[in-house]
Amino acid sequence: MSNYYRPSMFGGFSFFPPMIKILLLSNGVVFLFMAVFGDFSIDGRSLNSYLTEYFALIPFGFGFLPWQLVTYQFMHAGWSHILYNLFGLWMFGMEIENIWGSKKFLIYYLVCGVVAGIFQLALAPVFEPTQLAPTVGASGAVYGVLIAFAMMFPDRYIFLYFLLPIKAKYFVGGLILLGVFAVGSPGNVANLAHLGGAFAGFLMILSDRGQIPFTRTFNNMRSRMRQQQRVWPGEDVLDAKVYDIKDGKPKDDRNETQRRVDEILDKISRSGYQNLTDEEKRILFEESKKLN
Repeated sequence: MSNYYRPSMFGGFSFFPPMIKILLLSNGVVFLFMAVFGDFSIDGRSLNSYLTEYFALIPFGFGFLPWQLVTYQFMHAGWSHILYNLFGLWMFGMEIENIWGSKKFLIYYLVCGVVAGIFQLALAPVFEPTQLAPTVGASGAVYGVLIAFAMMFPDRYIFLYFLLPIKAKYFVGGLILLGVFAVGSPGNVANLAHLGGAFAGFLMILSDRGQIPFTRTFNNMRSRMRQQQRVWPGEDVLDAKVYDIKDGKPKDDRNETQRRVDEILDKISRSGYQNLTDEEKRILFEESKKLN
């Protein structure tokens, strides 16, 4: 089986899944609006200056507003800036959304962008005190998407500059190292935001896989609680079964079936529907028919 990045058009795969399409369009609309109308003057100030003041990510003490942690992700400083970010979002995000679904992908994307903004706000005064300025762009969120792709498909080849094949884990790892070494260097690149988005994505993927100790403990406790049966505090009742009205099965059998369904749903959340066994797919199909 080839490791090269050639996503298939079959099996329900979409090259432009819904949330990717919405994010591309919304970023593009905001950029074009600012490019066309940004120089219009209002009370002696350009419209762009107002938009930057209220919607770009302003450093603490200079006009920061909470919603800027989201809105700054949809603003860009130039054509190369937006094209680079949106191409990365599409190239690495489309397969992830196809696997996760649109809702999960959007939450992941926005959380990575918010954490990226927090990193920039909190750490820039320490590591880049002479470069404090408004921050715009989806780069932090896109770095989160890059991390997700590298962790889900570490040995998948991508083509650097469309020519040189390199495995995703090395490509993304190299970008992270470059970002670390670039912190504090002159320029207008928000390296701390990039690292923050990557860090958030890394933790979220580990949590999703149950590889963070606290998360694994919590999930184990939740599973044990699901499996516990309530016992009547009085005398034992022998040979008594409560039957489900809908399908006539004993209640304890229904509880076991529900436990099995919960485990299958957890597995889908961790690794996707395509990794289910035929038996697990059959169980889901049979249970879904009973809900209709």
